[in-house]
Amino acid sequence: MPIPVDVTATVLANHRLSDTDNILELQAPEIARHSRPGQFVMVKRAIGREPLLRRPFSVFEVIRDSDGTVTGLSLLSKRVGVVTRDLFAVEPGEHIQCLGPLGSPFTIVEPPMQGWMVAGGVGLAPFATLTEQLRERGVSTTLFYGGRSASDLYHIPFFEQHGVRVILSTEDGTIGEQGYITEPLTRELANLGEQRVMVYACGPTPMMRAVSKLTAQTGVTTEVSLEQMMGCGLGGCYSCVVQVVNAGNHYVRSCLEGPVFNSEQLNWADLT
Repeated sequence: MPIPVDVTATVLANHRLSDTDNILELQAPEIARHSRPGQFVMVKRAIGREPLLRRPFSVFEVIRDSDGTVTGLSLLSKRVGVVTRDLFAVEPGEHIQCLGPLGSPFTIVEPPMQGWMVAGGVGLAPFATLTEQLRERGVSTTLFYGGRSASDLYHIPFFEQHGVRVILSTEDGTIGEQGYITEPLTRELANLGEQRVMVYACGPTPMMRAVSKLTAQTGVTTEVSLEQMMGCGLGGCYSCVVQVVNAGNHYVRSCLEGPVFNSEQLNWADLT
């Protein structure tokens, strides 16, 4: 795994998707060219500004120029705290401290196995790069994408243009099926037959817990990308530990052993 690098990244663009959500493009080719699907970066605004600690974000997209040269990366963010408020407000030309790539990536399957991605809201973040990797290998790919309302779902054309089958649900029924995304997933699992599938999930913990329960019942291997609070991203602060059920129910640092875990490794009762 490449050694993480710490860069002062120039903001290339800030696409505000709503009053709370945005996609931030950063000039950080040193990180982007080594990033693998499921890995993350630790970011904050320029050195010297509050808060002291950075926050983790999945690498959303690897940005390339017209020649295919990697020029940077993007982050999908929801404004909920100090760092995310800064990321929402920052303008092109300003600078962001960016450390990465960090953590363990997803397992990339090969045909004839299929890849099913299950995302809730901004839990979509790790799946753009995963889609590119799966489709490059010719893997049949499906995205199950859910949120409270149509306004919470983004970037759908990107996945459709990459040949991904997209299944949507919203709690208010404004787009796709009304209800939780686990409902169409349950039906698709019931009709799986002899097909072989790897499920990837990212989003709110209750959603990932429900997905893991469903796939365990059908014997489908599942990897989840946890969204734990982190202070350093390097394993030094132990703020992101999670309990794993193998080898004596001990705790591991999700910034190092994760954020991607096989769902059967985790003690879901210990996750909130």
